[in-house]
Amino acid sequence: TVSPTYAQEIMDPWFSYKLDGILKERSWKLSGILNGIDTKNYDPETDSDIYAPYSAAHPEGKTVNKQKLQERLGLEQNPDIPLIGMVTRMVSAKGLDLVIEGLDQIMCSNHVQFVILGSGDFEYESFFRNMQDKYPGRLVACQGFVPELSRKIYAGSDIFLMPSRSEPCGLSQMIALRYGSIPVVRETGGLKDTISPYNKYTGIGNGFGFKNFNSNELMQIIEYALTIYNDKNAWNNIIRQAMNSDNSWEKSAMQYKLLYEGVVKRS
Repeated sequence: TVSPTYAQEIMDPWFSYKLDGILKERSWKLSGILNGIDTKNYDPETDSDIYAPYSAAHPEGKTVNKQKLQERLGLEQNPDIPLIGMVTRMVSAKGLDLVIEGLDQIMCSNHVQFVILGSGDFEYESFFRNMQDKYPGRLVACQGFVPELSRKIYAGSDIFLMPSRSEPCGLSQMIALRYGSIPVVRETGGLKDTISPYNKYTGIGNGFGFKNFNSNELMQIIEYALTIYNDKNAWNNIIRQAMNSDNSWEKSAMQYKLLYEGVVKRS
């Protein structure tokens, strides 16, 4: 499978569509290796689709990307307002039902901006269009998929929201890490394997996670992330850890090599 956690999840009846018995019997030959991303293609130092280059060592350009994205979307151009982004298919598997349940609370309880780019089921597209009308100048719903805008959202957002119901691997959170947009994810599949929840006592972590598919847990972790966002030293530390995360295909290829070598030795 495309992540270690998903390899375990599909032996659970909730994920397996009644195949769990078969998979458990053969668990000795079940492995999970994360997919990777093209780190040369997704590189904020060289990406021509974003407004300004930047890196983990020199992150100043990220502020420029945020200001330019706010300008393009008609949002207040204020670097201190946290900007939450989503780039997603608008389907139930992506956890949009949790967002629907809690978005009013997020917008009313916090001085935040929110942008979502994607398309899919009518009910979700309609909901976000209505929310755009309800929170003009603070929330923007961009329908369809615009590759250059997706990269600008990765580069310009502070928080990347990905509360998936299930996610065998996930690539968006890896891209968000690469661009220093801090993922808030549900701990499932590859999301659990790539996002290390931030610990304020140790300072270690590249994102934020919650366990159960529950809107209250999602709201709590977003509130926690926003609290940490106000501590700029802590937040910049998370950004550095995010951008230095290794989700390259080179890393995945080495794990495949070890797997194949193990299979040959057993045969």
